[in-house]
Amino acid sequence: MPELPEVETIKNELVPHVVGRRISGVTLSWEGILKEPNAQEFDSRIAGQEVTGIGRRGKYLIFSLGSGELLIVHLKMSGSLLLGWDSSSPPRFTRAVIHLDNGRHIFFRDPRKFGRMRLLKDSTSIIGRLGPEPLEAGFTPELLARLLSKRKAPIKAVLIDQNFIAGLGNMYADEALFAAGIHPLRPAASLTRREAWRLHRAIKQVLSSAIGDKGASVTTYFRPGGEPGKAQFQFRVAHRRGENCPVCGTSLERITIRGRGSYFCPRCQPEP
Repeated sequence: MPELPEVETIKNELVPHVVGRRISGVTLSWEGILKEPNAQEFDSRIAGQEVTGIGRRGKYLIFSLGSGELLIVHLKMSGSLLLGWDSSSPPRFTRAVIHLDNGRHIFFRDPRKFGRMRLLKDSTSIIGRLGPEPLEAGFTPELLARLLSKRKAPIKAVLIDQNFIAGLGNMYADEALFAAGIHPLRPAASLTRREAWRLHRAIKQVLSSAIGDKGASVTTYFRPGGEPGKAQFQFRVAHRRGENCPVCGTSLERITIRGRGSYFCPRCQPEP
């Protein structure tokens, strides 16, 4: 699933090509990608609108439009937004095409059909409950320690809860826990103040590094130009079950926590 670094990369790379352009229309090859409103109303409301900005909140992309409305895109498990000029031969698995006034197109490619688009006047119902942004100044070690102290669930499950921290997902939670030396099954409230500070630093470092590498192309993620990201080459535990720990040489393991696969080193991250 595209997580914060992937969505941030897509935002950054779309901005110079899309902001200031007008949307001439949208072609839906699968109407299920549209959450609200219905297809007819969506087309009539969005046609002719200028894209005045593109932002990110958690894993959501937010296109600000000239009318004050917002086009909110969630890529979910397998979505990508690809830029191209020829709409007559869209990439395979394209579910929607946003046509721009300069002849360019944004192809919403989504093999698994989990991605969604919404056109809203107020985004509160979608992003209002998200947790703090982990790369913003307000996300301090003190805040993380305080939030963790109230949660008894396994730390891995807590970290990927979008109402707890916005944008952090499975891959980067595994990487941050490894960097901090914390077992993914540790109850969140059991972390000491020092461990919480160590985890805070690891989260910021892991996410910032991944943004610098333009995200991770483990399966279906591609940047708007079609290029893959390179962050996966820096992974130390995520998706590396059976390989040896880069620190101690122990065989890495995978367990399932709340339905999600979690990768860790049993020696560097001792079991609680």
